[in-house]
Amino acid sequence: MRYRALGRTGIDVSVVGIGTWQFGGEWGIDFAQGDVDAILDAGAECGINLIDTAECYGDHLSERLIGDYLARRDRSRWIVASKFGHQFDGLFRRRDDFTVNGARQQLDASLRALRTDYIDVYQFHSGPDAAFDNDALWDFLHAEQQAGRIRHLGASLNKSTLMQGEWARERGVAVLQVVYNRIDQVAAERHFPAARRDGLGVLARVPLASGLLAGKYHPGAQFAPNDVRARTDRAKLEAQIAEVEQIRRTEVPPGTPMAQWAMAWCLRDPVVSAVIPGCKSAAQVRENAGAADLV
Repeated sequence: MRYRALGRTGIDVSVVGIGTWQFGGEWGIDFAQGDVDAILDAGAECGINLIDTAECYGDHLSERLIGDYLARRDRSRWIVASKFGHQFDGLFRRRDDFTVNGARQQLDASLRALRTDYIDVYQFHSGPDAAFDNDALWDFLHAEQQAGRIRHLGASLNKSTLMQGEWARERGVAVLQVVYNRIDQVAAERHFPAARRDGLGVLARVPLASGLLAGKYHPGAQFAPNDVRARTDRAKLEAQIAEVEQIRRTEVPPGTPMAQWAMAWCLRDPVVSAVIPGCKSAAQVRENAGAADLV
């Protein structure tokens, strides 16, 4: 495994982390604790030290599964990133709450679920600019940093915002999480300049374009009703599958697993601290970790 500085936080993260939205039950599989233990143990064996989760991945379900694991392992070897701002309201439904009281309730709930007394990176979760531009919210979060319940602040950005990356350092945000992959490079133009200027860590989510860049899906691919990809516009999905096939034929070296190549492609820009792909098994974690060999 290789490691990079997470901006100016003083933390070194494995260049491949583990994204855990799937643990919340919205990627076509219901995970038992044994499944999660096997995935995280495989990550530890490969040298991975970064887990990314969120409050709304199954109403803290992802966090609870991770927390049960952490309670039986060495918590200190893991960098745990979570988020606030959305409350789970059923499958694929969320209620936004970026108020101070909402953030306080979510932080308390996340700490309970994770069975820890601190979160390494606590992220504003893809909220609107108006919610981000709230002095009282950041005063609260900074107070929680001083109390030791949050080590560093982050912002998980949606593609519609420019302001949040530009204002991140002013708000004390040390880490940006962005969508970035070979077929969606908007973040490189929109957010990487601010990250370079201000020394921010960057976590690249969906580095495999929701699994498409693994090269395993073909035209007409179908997904289970409880898989978030089933909600993607069909024409857009077919166009992406066709683009991935073109990339596989023209850019991926023969004999190189496409998924590993796609993650290494993201990491070729040194501003990217880590990629955080999802995974459904211990075997996939091991395959993902192999991307570090291509960096």
